[in-house]
Amino acid sequence: VMSELAPPPFNTIIPAYKHLSSRPQQWKLVYSVSNSETADVVGDIYLKLCCESAIRKRIASYNPDVVVSVHPLMNKLPIVTCNKISMDTGRHLPMFTVVTDLGSGHCLWFSPDVEKVFIASDQIRHLARTRGRVPEDKLVQVGLPIRHEFSLQAEALGDRMSSSGRTYQRTIREHLGLPHDGKIVLVMGGGEGVGSLSKIVESLYVEFTQQSVEATIVVICGRNENLRRDFERKDWRLTMLRHTNPLMGLVQSLLMGVPFIPNVINIDDEVASGKIKVVSLGFVSRMAEFMVAADMLVSKAGPGTIAEAAALGLPVMLTSYLPGQEEGNVDFVVDGRFGAFRPDYNPKQVASEVARWLLNEDELRQMSNAAKASGAPNAANHIARMIGESTLRWKDVNENLAWSDSNPNSSKLNFPCIAPWSPICTMFASRTRERGVASSRGKVG
Repeated sequence: VMSELAPPPFNTIIPAYKHLSSRPQQWKLVYSVSNSETADVVGDIYLKLCCESAIRKRIASYNPDVVVSVHPLMNKLPIVTCNKISMDTGRHLPMFTVVTDLGSGHCLWFSPDVEKVFIASDQIRHLARTRGRVPEDKLVQVGLPIRHEFSLQAEALGDRMSSSGRTYQRTIREHLGLPHDGKIVLVMGGGEGVGSLSKIVESLYVEFTQQSVEATIVVICGRNENLRRDFERKDWRLTMLRHTNPLMGLVQSLLMGVPFIPNVINIDDEVASGKIKVVSLGFVSRMAEFMVAADMLVSKAGPGTIAEAAALGLPVMLTSYLPGQEEGNVDFVVDGRFGAFRPDYNPKQVASEVARWLLNEDELRQMSNAAKASGAPNAANHIARMIGESTLRWKDVNENLAWSDSNPNSSKLNFPCIAPWSPICTMFASRTRERGVASSRGKVG
């Protein structure tokens, strides 16, 4: 909607995100400037003047029973739009916000005028109360919504460190064609395969070999097909040589020249110096199963990825974050005691810490339990149910109002309202005053 109807710069948000997400310092500048009260007020006025009417027509064209926002830009303007539609139609159009950030939240997320704001953490609750001035009774803390497959897998897995959890994990590994035994480390860089994946994976391979960790490194390259092929063609013996003796690695690489045939690593290969395997994959749709199969996740600090891992009791090593937006996600993991942050510009430090965890079963168990305690695998179900129930009650209210309009002599006017200051409640009050009928107010949602 914003791409089609909003004025510059808001109509370039998609390409701008792709550009800025790969340039952290630029992202930090834009985020910091926009995440201020002044920018909030100016941007709100600008959008209302330029595109409120167009967005109102777009929303009204769907004749919706409810509006749900899952983006920070679609809150303060749409709630004004929904209130105007309510006044125009005589039917209350409820709006809800589902905050999809985990530890940090932009000020644009929060409007005190929506019905409810669904949040995932105490950190977001604090921001909503202080920055957004959202009343406490409008905040619902249920966790971050994630795909339903994670809820199903969380129920089937149970405690991943228990005997039944281990058995289920082996079953999933078999379905995915992964080794039953040994540890599995899942390495991700986002859907586009961004980040310093190559250096991190190389360091993990070297560290595991040196520490005699029997492990499979599963690398999710996303849509970066070149990166996936690079991993397939990589000569891991040469990688070991380069890391342990850079001069010898360079000499060997030059001596091999054109006749050199790279050693293609697949799931069945083993290196003589250690039982380390590397599996590179492109874009994956069965992520819940891969997280069940894994013993450790290495990833950037995306809120969805962290929430998915926590739902399955999977410890997390974070290696990068977008300044501002994702900094709080690092705190969520570290404070929750189910992971740590080691910067991707120091891949050896990342690898050393991951290897230490894999060799300490007690610490892995503690981290897994802490992750599960922080997880909310059924958050999406809870949010959908609460919104659905509230929407159905509002449909009853609207139908009662329509019925009363067609029966002006009826005194059956009991309209429950969420907030007495909402436009529809004002409309109820004015209509009942005109008829001389007392209006009693209950509560919806």
